[in-house]
Parts: sequence; structure tokens; C-alpha cells
Amino acid sequence: QVQLVESGGGLVQAGGSLRLSCAQSTRTLSIDKWGWFRQAPGKEREFVASIKWSGGSISYADSVKGRFTISRDNAKNTVYLQMNSLKPEDTAVYYCAAKPPFTTAYIYWGQGTQVTVSS
Repeated sequence: QVQLVESGGGLVQAGGSLRLSCAQSTRTLSIDKWGWFRQAPGKEREFVASIKWSGGSISYADSVKGRFTISRDNAKNTVYLQMNSLKPEDTAVYYCAAKPPFTTAYIYWGQGTQVTVSS
């Protein structure tokens, strides 16, 4: 069973920064793409960013472009989300997800980490 373990959430003032990490607890799963998603209270879960295992094909939601950076460390089986210039509207539970090769959906999900940005 693949487990994705997230860390790095917390409370920060507007304009501040946080770095989220998501580590794959097993080494047997081949991952084609990592993704970060978020869900604010009363809202649908939304896409934030994604990156291919190879490091290419990086995508961001328009709302975070220029402020968030996704990266990965293959040796550590870990993906990161550096979040700068945080805004109160970034407040949400952030989830990492992994998509295996030859699949069309993110199958594996982390437990989520709370990010709260105060104004």
C-alpha cells in the first residue's frame, strides 16, 4: 500500500511563506506525475500544481502562478510545494497526490495538511 505523508502546513501571516513536503513511504511504486491540490471550507477541491517524475511538464493554477513553486527530489521520493506571498484566500487543506504511469487519474493521496493564512 502506497502512503503519501505530507508535512509543512501551519499558520502564517499574509505575505509569508511555507514549504509543504510530501514523501512517498514506499519505494515500489512507479510514479508518473505528482500533484498538489487544495480544498477550502465549503469549496470543491481544486488543482494547484503538478510535475512529472522526470521534472518536466510543470503546471500551475492561475491563482498561484508566480507565487508557488513545485519541485521534486527523486532520490528522496519527495515532492515539495514552496508557497510565497501567501494570501488569506490560499487558506485550505493541501493534499499531495501521485499518478502512476499509464493511468489517467491521481490514484494515491496524502492525508492533507492545513495551511492557514491570516490577514
